[in-house]
Amino acid sequence: MRLLIQENFPLKSYNTFGVDARARYFVEINDEAELKQLYTQHEDLLRLPVLILGGGSNILFTRDVDGLVIHMAIQGIDHRITGTSVEVVAGGGVIWNDLVWYCVDRRFGGIENLVLIPGTAGAAPVQNIGAYGAELSGVFRQCRAFDTHTGEMITFSREECGFSYRDSRFKREKGRYIITQLSLNLTLTPALNTGYGAVRSALESRGIHEPTLSDVAEAISSIRTEKLPDPATIGNAGSFFKNPVITVQHLGQLQTAFPHLDFVYFPANKDHVKIAGGWLIEQCGWKGKQVGDAGTWKNQALVLVNHKNASGLDIYNLSTQIIDDVKETFGILLEREVNVV
Repeated sequence: MRLLIQENFPLKSYNTFGVDARARYFVEINDEAELKQLYTQHEDLLRLPVLILGGGSNILFTRDVDGLVIHMAIQGIDHRITGTSVEVVAGGGVIWNDLVWYCVDRRFGGIENLVLIPGTAGAAPVQNIGAYGAELSGVFRQCRAFDTHTGEMITFSREECGFSYRDSRFKREKGRYIITQLSLNLTLTPALNTGYGAVRSALESRGIHEPTLSDVAEAISSIRTEKLPDPATIGNAGSFFKNPVITVQHLGQLQTAFPHLDFVYFPANKDHVKIAGGWLIEQCGWKGKQVGDAGTWKNQALVLVNHKNASGLDIYNLSTQIIDDVKETFGILLEREVNVV
């Protein structure tokens, strides 16, 4: 078995922003054996900067990659049913949305609210993906990962992953672990999560009062499709910023300072709330605004888009202007959710 390592490799079709960038070296990994081979037989390449790439849906290239890009493409989905519990196992390169529908079609409950989130199964724990009141950490069982420091495969339990809001040990220890396999704890008797107003409204508009897993997934798919542009048509990486978490006290101060605004927020815990970042950006006049070929999406200001030929630096500079504007107006610092290279 010989790995195909390519030079000066174009990455435009490997990132959903559709940004032109090139990798000095590029290799695709289709199983764990190839990953081990790479790390035992190509020490020269590994002395260069290394970037792990999945679906390219959470990355912004602001420059060429002067190093090695490892594209994780390990496939395969399997499951095991024990009573009403279901363990679902997926290769790190499986498209996340394909995994969601694999489960929904078989009535395995637990990730239906995470439908249409871009990316791969292997990238999901890194970001602890979440949407509409659900997070991956709520159904996560374990994952297998390659430790680039020791060359060994390690299995991480939920507790060992250190999950928090859009964060994990894999994100904090960036580049050390390469996730090759994901295992989830799902159920045949799910308690459907339809607490978000938009989800309830979508179901009611369809005349659905006792939704199934499929009903919830389809309703959320319609919401996301309406809010988010198709990367095949307009380059984007979904939500570019995190929804900021502020104290209840800070919220009260803002409500006093801006009595004419109806702040959009959700409880985070007893002392904090999560403010809708897209709403903040919209109040600052950025929704649907275009600067050159970079802009914000007309239906969701949290999403930055490449209308045609924007560079990664164009998009990054736009995001900086938005961050500065929101900070100056509301005293809230937006944090980029997308990884910037």
